[in-house]
Amino acid sequence: MPLPPAAERKPLHTRRVTCRGYERADGLWDIEGHITDEKHYAFDNEWRGTIQPGQFLHEMWVRLTVDDTLTVRAVEVSTDNSPFAHCPAILPNFQRLVGLSIASGWTNAVKQRLGRTEGCTHLVELLGPVATTAFQTLAPVLSARRNGGAGGPPPVLNTCHVMASDGPVVKRWFPEHYAGPRDVEN
Repeated sequence: MPLPPAAERKPLHTRRVTCRGYERADGLWDIEGHITDEKHYAFDNEWRGTIQPGQFLHEMWVRLTVDDTLTVRAVEVSTDNSPFAHCPAILPNFQRLVGLSIASGWTNAVKQRLGRTEGCTHLVELLGPVATTAFQTLAPVLSARRNGGAGGPPPVLNTCHVMASDGPVVKRWFPEHYAGPRDVEN
């Protein structure tokens, strides 16, 4: 169900974030993120001149190559559009992500390595949805491969209220991992 109708308004800014996950032929995984910011009016920029509607103020990319354990093996970053000429100068710092695991503590580890003046706000922000996309890409495939789909608990167990181990979805989809009250039969 969409949001209720809004008051009369005019568009000023659009941010788009797109993330995609790929399984590579060499057994690794590529997770790519793309972020754009667009103003819906023309404005002057000291470095680029007038930026027209439809031109991106920000356009940035990140590709994380990860292994089956979600450990970052390689990083590629690109800044196609930015408001300052020296924005791309920080891109080499993103190599600091190599060796990190996309797991609990990911956001803090990223901020420790690339926070504040050590990184680009937009690319660091993009790493959140990229991490989620990595999990969404790998988890179902790896879960199905593991013992022909049998084995430990599903990776989504207890990740949100719908997937609570004592909830109706887990009871129906993953009854062997259901931890709620059992129906009493007479």
